[in-house]
Amino acid sequence: MNCKLCPHKCGALRTKDTTDGKCRLTTTVKVARIAPHMWEEPPISGTKGSGTVFFSGCTLSCIFCQNYKISAENLGTSITAKKLSEEYKRLEAMNVHNINLVSATQFLPEIIKSFEIYKPAVPVVYNTGGFERVETLKALEGIVDIYLPDFKYSDNKLGLEYSGAENYVETALSAISEMIRQKGKLVLDDEGIAVRGVLVRHLVLPNHTKNSIEALNILKENFGDNLTLSLMGQYVPAGKACEHPKLGRKITKREYQKVLAHLLNLEIDGYSQELKSASEEYIPHWDYEAK
Repeated sequence: MNCKLCPHKCGALRTKDTTDGKCRLTTTVKVARIAPHMWEEPPISGTKGSGTVFFSGCTLSCIFCQNYKISAENLGTSITAKKLSEEYKRLEAMNVHNINLVSATQFLPEIIKSFEIYKPAVPVVYNTGGFERVETLKALEGIVDIYLPDFKYSDNKLGLEYSGAENYVETALSAISEMIRQKGKLVLDDEGIAVRGVLVRHLVLPNHTKNSIEALNILKENFGDNLTLSLMGQYVPAGKACEHPKLGRKITKREYQKVLAHLLNLEIDGYSQELKSASEEYIPHWDYEAK
């Protein structure tokens, strides 16, 4: 295919053998980890874990990505759509609350095939950096139950500098709007576990509280009462950010409290993370091997 799955729309010829294009990936699915994950938001991980599939590659090139080994270096193991569908069954047998697809867009045609082979009985989560095409998201209607997108930046200059994404703000807002059109506001069951809807994430970066405050303003202005937000304080320097003059440290308590206070002032529904989550111990091991 001449790939235009993501907003880069590079048009590269991707096949099961060729790796041309922005993502440098073939069309064959690659995964780095498939296992229950306890470190998502409470309505996603719950008490039994989220059945998480970490895909190799990403539509973004974030210099601070905690999953840098798989997102930028494409570490992973190749599997078929049929094998992927069998992994959904294996995760369900472990009583996970959902099937959580992390950075899946680059493999979307094969992933859709996997759901044609088997549709899980638990909700399907689409976990994304927010840099998505509306046209691509429409292909997921009827498959995805819960969207879990990031809204990283209020400034397109930051999106380009830190994530290699042109027009990040407008692109992510259009994507989130489509997600909300499909699934609406986040809905929880009687045990507080998400069953459908949209939960938007924002990660606070060091030296960038202005970006975070304006990002919250933009989200509130665009989505109002339809918005459920997760404010994240887990930033740990990784990848190219370790030596970056602004991104080379964790956020401070003062920085996080400043953004959290603004979140509360805006009266946005959602969740806030404890700063103790800013630890490398929460970065998974990339150890998937097809059996």
